[in-house]
Amino acid sequence: MEGQFYRKLQKKSLLKSLLKSLLKSKRRALMVFGGTILVSFVLFNNRGVVARIRLEYERQEMIEKVRAAQEENKRLEAYLKALEGDKKTIEKIAREKYGMVREGEMVYKVRRE
Repeated sequence: MEGQFYRKLQKKSLLKSLLKSLLKSKRRALMVFGGTILVSFVLFNNRGVVARIRLEYERQEMIEKVRAAQEENKRLEAYLKALEGDKKTIEKIAREKYGMVREGEMVYKVRRE
């Protein structure tokens, strides 16, 4: 008889209790619904937070590409200056790229398999 008057305690889900309290009245329900729509609009529209993060990531990628192109440009300009005035560089290119040789030299070609 002793245990007969005690109710068993049920574990209440926090989410259930929160939803139940928020949806007690129509006004609260409308506010929750409107707030949800507003927050999703702010996050996911064309000018929202998610779009801003994506654009910032793309901007960083473009900055890196520009930096790499500038470095490549500097390297090519130095190479061009070397080709315009340095006889050793000109000779090296003529030998490697065009297969030119000096008089009396013999060229041996090695086949790679």
